[in-house]
Amino acid sequence: MLKYVFGLVIFLYLFSCLFHWDLQFFISSLCAFIVLYTMFTVKSLVRTIGSIFLLIGCILLWRSNMSIKEYILSFGPMLDLLTMFAVIPILGFPVKLGGYAKGIQTIIQKKVNTSGQLYIMTSGISYFLSMFMNLATLPMTYYSIQPSLSLFSIKKEERFMSRAITHGFAMPLLWAPITPIVGIVIGVTGVRWISILPYVLPLSILGIVLDWVLASRNSRKSVTKGHRNDLAKDETAASLEGVAPQRKVFHIFIAIILFNLIISFAEHLFSYSFVIIVSILVIPFALGWSVLIKQQKAFLHNLKEYFHSYSFKMKDQFFIFLSAGFFISVVKGTNLNETVNIAVTHFKDIVGPEVFLILLPLIPLAFAFTGLHPAVTLTLMAEALDPQSLGISPYILTVSLLAGAISAFLVGPYNATIGLMSSIVKESSFKVSNWNIPYTISYLLIVMFYLFGLEWLI
Repeated sequence: MLKYVFGLVIFLYLFSCLFHWDLQFFISSLCAFIVLYTMFTVKSLVRTIGSIFLLIGCILLWRSNMSIKEYILSFGPMLDLLTMFAVIPILGFPVKLGGYAKGIQTIIQKKVNTSGQLYIMTSGISYFLSMFMNLATLPMTYYSIQPSLSLFSIKKEERFMSRAITHGFAMPLLWAPITPIVGIVIGVTGVRWISILPYVLPLSILGIVLDWVLASRNSRKSVTKGHRNDLAKDETAASLEGVAPQRKVFHIFIAIILFNLIISFAEHLFSYSFVIIVSILVIPFALGWSVLIKQQKAFLHNLKEYFHSYSFKMKDQFFIFLSAGFFISVVKGTNLNETVNIAVTHFKDIVGPEVFLILLPLIPLAFAFTGLHPAVTLTLMAEALDPQSLGISPYILTVSLLAGAISAFLVGPYNATIGLMSSIVKESSFKVSNWNIPYTISYLLIVMFYLFGLEWLI
């Protein structure tokens, strides 16, 4: 039943946004039903955090003597993000159906000679795919590269792969339009997506270059030698005979550019929010790509299968995000956000804007260790972060918030990135998180200097 309720609420939400129909009470009622229905089926940590949001929100409404109708209407915020979370995986279908993973393996066989080069290739592929596939990047990169590991002398292969994939995966999340975090921060700071690219793209590139530099220093540049490795290479090469030519990988690059251009044009042409624009474009674009590679039937089959399975995978997200949205709506309705904003402004005046901006990225990072998703943390912070009242450039604030979210994705043991990677490499999420700590600390230091530079320039 959940898949139909989830599908209905997403459809009605998009319909109301596109045609400006007033369906708020019906949508809010469905959201309230979803929260109550999923409360006892989600993970205990998710249930605890969500229940805290619900309890505090109900207390605030009760103290304000609100009617039952106001309780119901408080549900619904953050439904835009849930819509985006639901449709983004569909964008990865053409990548899987096109057999691009085999093209990646072919490149490795022909171009990569050392473990250092393999790390850079793995991290780069993860960066590349992350622009389009979101979390599906992790398993696709791992299973594309893993057969080639036997060609190289690598100690602790799982740590090697985990670091390369997660570091590369995280950096495009600073700017990629399919990233819900980007949509949240744009909503907070009021900037346009195209206008933040000159500020976040350099930081994204610095992050991936930092990863490669650190990896090059730590890796042993041992060229593949010996009968055993030659045999492994022959076997792997034989298994790849007849695969699509390497130029197929270039298709993804073209698709990424085209998708970003379409989004940029749509953002300029329409008044819809950035998150809604991306959510609406995903399925038509993925279908069009599948038609071009003659995989439309397989795409429609995968879409049908996804519809039948996504509700089970997303019930935790629906519960925590709708609960947090309820709390946020109550905070706005009771004007508590104005009080918080005054307190934050006062704190900024005490420590100074430079220190304040440096501390901001640490907040999502800290809350990530409590199990709170960076998207939820940033949305909650949004009520206290008005760039105009704080006297801070919205572009610098955007960079600071996004950098904090990225660090949370890298080391937060409870988030989906670390959780999925830990299941792939069959290690605990805390161990995978610990592997990323040295890089994350180095990256945050670069972020701090970068913010200082922006503060001086803008």
